[in-house]
Amino acid sequence: MPDDQTLLQEIQVLQQKVQQATLPEELKLKIDQMIVRLQRMVSLSNYTEEYERTSHYIEWVVSLPWDKTSTDILDVQKTKEVFEKHHYGMQDVKDRFLEYVSVLALRAKQNNDKGIVHAPVLLLHGLVGTGKTTFAYSLAEALGRKVVRIPFGGMSSARDLRGQSRLHLEAEPGYVIKSLRSAGVRNPVILLDEIDRVSDEARGEIMGVLVELLDPEQNSAFTDNYMDYPFNLSEAIFLATCNNTEKIATAVFDRLEVIEMPSYTDKEKIEIARNYLLPKALEEAGLTKEQVTIAEDVWPLVVRPLGFDAGIRTLQRTIKGAVRKAARQIVEGAVQRVELTQASIKEYLPSY
Repeated sequence: MPDDQTLLQEIQVLQQKVQQATLPEELKLKIDQMIVRLQRMVSLSNYTEEYERTSHYIEWVVSLPWDKTSTDILDVQKTKEVFEKHHYGMQDVKDRFLEYVSVLALRAKQNNDKGIVHAPVLLLHGLVGTGKTTFAYSLAEALGRKVVRIPFGGMSSARDLRGQSRLHLEAEPGYVIKSLRSAGVRNPVILLDEIDRVSDEARGEIMGVLVELLDPEQNSAFTDNYMDYPFNLSEAIFLATCNNTEKIATAVFDRLEVIEMPSYTDKEKIEIARNYLLPKALEEAGLTKEQVTIAEDVWPLVVRPLGFDAGIRTLQRTIKGAVRKAARQIVEGAVQRVELTQASIKEYLPSY
């Protein structure tokens, strides 16, 4: 157990953090009372689990961005440039995001340029590897906002989202509050990833929390079980992704605007691989574009090593694997440069 002097120093640090933080008045009064109770515990040499729970809670309170926001850029031309830089093809999807930012800009201007608007929640629906997650990151870059991702795949309890009561010693806030602490602002882009992939047993409760998160009438006072105090999420932008809409509750689906993510054609995938994936894989491997080349007539085999695939995730793995094999050959001195041709391609493609 820490000695009394150490504990008093810890309390003094907490007091300084509270003074420096901008907290809601009611919450600050509550925290001040907690600090008085901590001091009383130390003066009575009554160090208990309650001390740990209380000090941990105060640390969480002062670390949250209660009043911190970032300023939106809301420049449609910049948005277009960002999406063109990161995404090939998919013009309908990019146009939808340009419309989205245009509406945000107009509504912000109508709202006295404060930028406080209830943005519609977009649901990116499509097969694995079609770029749903990357579009969310591109939107955040275009707006100049922080971005955080909450993974729903395999989520087995609503507590993962809303946290657990701090009466439990090991309790912590849920993903929502953790993501806000990570972002450092209260208006990030919050990516709700794979909302259709939660466990069947907890689906009802998780969908109930989602309704509260996505409803502008409710998310201005979202209450995490651990924090036990409402947090204003009305300025955050929510984006969701899913592979299958059938597993999304009707009440949640009604609050979403669906964007269908199309499959990539072979021609599009070749362009993406040649101009984006291969240069990036070479850079990560410490190679130059002169050291590893792919013959033009080989690209269809690289794109479809195992048959049709809607997305580019498998293609990305294939190219990275080929580049790694080439890197080994070059480092071992077997060759100075590698060209993937019809005669050699099988050596570099994955075998299953």
